[in-house]
Formats: sequence, structure tokens, C-alpha cells
Amino acid sequence: MSAPTPIRFTRYDPKSLAEIEGHLAIVVTPEGTMDQAARSANRLTKGAVARLIASDSFAKAKTGQVVTLAWPAGLAAEALHVLVLPRRLDQATARKAGAKLAEARGSAALTVKAGNMTRAADLSLGIALRGYSFDAHKSAKSDELGEVVICHNKPEEIEAAYQPLQAVAEGVHMTRNLVNEPANVLTTTEFASRLADMTKIGLEVEVLEEAELEKLGMRTLLCVGQGSASPSKVVVMKWNGGAKDAAPLALVGKGVVFDTGGISLKPAAGMEDMTMDMGGAGVVAGTMRALALRKAKANVVGLVGLVENMPSGTAIRPGDVVTSMKGDTVEIINTDAEGRLVLCDVLWYAQERFKPAGVIDLATLTGAIIIGLGHDNAGVFSNDDTLCNAFLKAAAQEDEGAWRMPLGQSYDDQLKSNIADMKNVGGRPAGSITAAQFLQRFIQEGTPWIHLDIAGVASVKSNTSYAPKGATGWGVMALNRLVQDTYEDL
Repeated sequence: MSAPTPIRFTRYDPKSLAEIEGHLAIVVTPEGTMDQAARSANRLTKGAVARLIASDSFAKAKTGQVVTLAWPAGLAAEALHVLVLPRRLDQATARKAGAKLAEARGSAALTVKAGNMTRAADLSLGIALRGYSFDAHKSAKSDELGEVVICHNKPEEIEAAYQPLQAVAEGVHMTRNLVNEPANVLTTTEFASRLADMTKIGLEVEVLEEAELEKLGMRTLLCVGQGSASPSKVVVMKWNGGAKDAAPLALVGKGVVFDTGGISLKPAAGMEDMTMDMGGAGVVAGTMRALALRKAKANVVGLVGLVENMPSGTAIRPGDVVTSMKGDTVEIINTDAEGRLVLCDVLWYAQERFKPAGVIDLATLTGAIIIGLGHDNAGVFSNDDTLCNAFLKAAAQEDEGAWRMPLGQSYDDQLKSNIADMKNVGGRPAGSITAAQFLQRFIQEGTPWIHLDIAGVASVKSNTSYAPKGATGWGVMALNRLVQDTYEDL
């Protein structure tokens, strides 16, 4: 499984360049100003850096771009990366520059002459995020990543700043690993086992099996998995880092390890992508890992409903009526609208048991959100402006796209059923909104709530700023930031 590249921080020496092997990175401003290390590299390469700065390619280079000189004369390094950065850096620019460096270095060892760079910890996070590959099931494995060394005038200070960011990177990598796993490997049982393994880092983990879920009345969750040989489960992860009597933030994730659509069978084309339908649960798991590793001073509980949606003689059928844990009855119109059936029971359980200060659910819930927002933004639905605005601010700070969507009575009316309290779908119009309206019916009065539809951002077909194509880990950084800024006892 992929894990973030170990990064070492050492004292900056602008003159010790000649013998550095692997890849070497120096910093030059967009105006062409060289720092001490760049001047030293220029001297050793007999003016190659200066000639690069004077070239048309450098003139066209954008802030954060990496321009590479291969096998530079006068250096032992096989590549010299010229990082184009201004002296004053913002967080996003530093992280994206680090990601560009990680992409440029491949698997080679990398030494970065960062000097006085104020955002060196963020640069390091960019390197850690982009240094990802998932080759667990390939015969030919990717080359082992070489060491990354950040040379800085204040290495102890930068290392301390990077430690909580490294925890976030580990959470992101965990989420990506889970989302990228094939369903025959990441069964509901295996998923629960991996989450239970996080007791080693200080989380309290409890696995609720089908018999207990039946006693609790989680019939909508159980009906989704009743056509599968894999047992349905709910996993509860608790991090108690805040005041003993402080109500926790509850994170709830949809964990459909594979979604065939059930009796309402999906088309064959593209069904292989449904291994990522547990993306919401993956984000909850990665966030809980990050919070535990950085020892967040907050109380947070993560709950995930783990099921597999399969067609069989025991599967739920369109037209069936199921009673939720809350007691509301649901007419099943489409068995492929299964995520909301999983979430509604877990949401109700989370509120009944933990009386949370707020609830955030995450799910790869609807294709409709992709039609509306593409792959750049998750859909954000909320009943509370304060919590919603805090999350949107956190997502913007972490460069994770999120866009607020509407809720309203007219959308809720689309869920009316002739034979039950509600239908599980509201028709084609506003499909992502009616799904959110369904979930809101299971949010208790006075409980701040956000629903995040991450169908378009959990896994993508092309590279992003911080990840290769495939699982992105979207949401771990934003949720970690929200906890840090809103819920921690500082």
C-alpha cells in the first residue's frame, strides 16, 4: 500500500551541491533572481542556470513550474530542477510547487535547497501528496521512492510545522488506497478489519455486525446488502482528544464496497468503476486517521455503513417497503438509489447515540451531481449556514473544490409516496437535491448538518494538482481543517 514519502529536514548549506546524487532542486524567482544555492549551481554548471533564465522557455514559465536540466555538467545529480517561485509564497502555490517537484523527480531521491522559504512545510506536503502510486495488484511494482531531503535555514522549525501535515498526508493516502482497491479484496469484512487496525494509533473502534444492526432496527441499511453474500456492518471510530464532556462532531460515510445497482441493474459499461462507491467511508476513515496521528484536540466520531449491493433471489425489489431505524417507511422505487438507504440509518444512529454538535455525511451518492458540477467540486447541502460556511472556508483553504447547492420544500415534495412515508427517489429532475432532501428527513431538529455528494471528486480519470488519476482523497484535508479551526480546544 502506498504511504507518504519520508521527508528529512537538514541545515541549509548553499555550497554543498556538487556531490549530491539523485535529483537536486533549486529556487529562482520569476524575475530570474537566484538565491545562494542557485548561484552555486550556476557556477558549478558553468553558467547553465543563467543561460536557462535567459531562454524563452524560462520567460514562458509560470509561478510554481519546474524547469529541468538533465545530467547537468559539474554536478553528480542526474537532474537539476529549477523551481520558479517568488520570495513570498501562499499555501496553495507552495503545495502545488511541491507536487510538481514530486512529479518531476519520479522515484529518484530528491534534495531541495529551500533556504529561507517560509512555506517549506507546505512544499513538503505537496511532495508527499503527489508521491502516490497504487500497484498492489501489479506483478511489476513501481520503483521504491528515494529519500526526500529539505535543506532549510531553520530545519527544526520547518520539521515541526510539517508533522501535522504529514498526518494529513497519511490520511489522504489511506483514503486513496481504500478507494482504489478492487471489491474482491476490499470486502465489507476486510474494510472493517482495516478500520479496526487503527486502534494501534489511538482510535477506539467498534464493529457492529448484522445481528446487532437488526436489533437496532437498521432495516434500510440491511436491505441494501441482503442480496449479497458479504455481511453488512457498521464501524464506529472514536477520537476523544477534546474536553471529556464536549459533544463530538460526527462524520458519517457511505461504504458500498461494490454497487451493481441491485435488481435495478446498472449498465455493464463502466460498472467496474463502482469499486469506488465506498468513497464516503474512505474519506471518513482517512480523516479519522489524520486526526489521531496529529492528536487533534477535539472529539470526533466516524461512522461508516459497509454493504455490498448485489442482485440475487434475496435482494430487495422495486416496490418493496422498508422501515428505517427512525421508524419512517420507505417505498423502494429504484434499488440503485441505495446509498441514501445506508446513510439514513447510520445518521439516525449517530444522533441517537452520540448527540453530536454537528453531523457531516459523505457519499458518492448521485450521478446528477457530476452533471451539475463536473469533477471540480463536491456538492454541499446544509441546514445550517454557520457550519456550512465554516466547511466551505476550510475547503477553499485546502484547495478542495466545494459548491453549495439548494434545499427546499418543492424538492422534498418529489419524494411523496402513495403507500409509504416516502419514496427513495424523486425522479430525474434535481436528482442530487432530492437525494439530499431524503437524508435531511433523518436529521433531528436543531442538529447542524452537511451532506457532501462526492461522486464527481472521489475518483477521476486524469491527474489532478495533487494526485495521479484514480482516487483523489478529496475531503480529508478540508475536514481536518474544519476540525482544527472550529472544534479543537486550542
